[in-house]
Amino acid sequence: MPIRFSNKPGLVAYLTIGDPDLPTSREIALAAIDAGADVLELGVPFSDPLADGPVIQRASERALLQGTKLSDVLALAADLRRERPEVGLVIFSYFNPVLRYGLERFCVAAEAAGVDGVLVTDMIVEEAGEYLEHLHRHHLAPVFLAAPTSPDERLKRIAEVTQGFVYAISRTGITGQRQSIESDAEQLATRLRKFTKLPIAVGFGISNAEHVATVGEFADAAVIGSALVAIIEKSSREEAPSSIARFIKGLRQPVALAR
Repeated sequence: MPIRFSNKPGLVAYLTIGDPDLPTSREIALAAIDAGADVLELGVPFSDPLADGPVIQRASERALLQGTKLSDVLALAADLRRERPEVGLVIFSYFNPVLRYGLERFCVAAEAAGVDGVLVTDMIVEEAGEYLEHLHRHHLAPVFLAAPTSPDERLKRIAEVTQGFVYAISRTGITGQRQSIESDAEQLATRLRKFTKLPIAVGFGISNAEHVATVGEFADAAVIGSALVAIIEKSSREEAPSSIARFIKGLRQPVALAR
């Protein structure tokens, strides 16, 4: 199914699967969908998450201690597709787990699970030929990251091969919560509009309703990651699903923006 955003701005929710454990991840994911998340990024825990800040790094460590594997993330995706057929599902991973699993085997399993797209953070568009062939063969939308530092030629190439939505990084560096959204994000969205009609989702540092409202002025969706993972880290297993639901509902509260 195509990835759609039913609200403006849409919400993309990132979760590290297996943190704190797989059953709780399932309940958190369902709560996030029911609270208004349009798309879930199902994060595959990895031992060396170089693009992630300390919050998501710790989540990966906890999930790995639980023994969470890529196959577990795919199984959860299949479960979520049955339970909530309307939600967009994106597997979010570094390339190493996919490579170890087997690229073709991964694509077969992801298609069977009803996954919509795949975002591999360290897969660069210039080296993605074989990767794209496999995804296309199995009707999986490749999602690439676009950075403020990328020249227009590279943004054009990213826009040409991306499907589903373009993930615009609000700033360079690692993931993590911030006090405000950098002006680079709006400038990047404007540059991307020259090359694509796909929805543009802005991530890295978005952590409250004001950020979401700001992003909604120039982009189609906001990506929430570290803020959700931090809530899970601070909550008990029993409290985490309801805490995530309250937070996501709060992201759509009206906010008076100072401009």
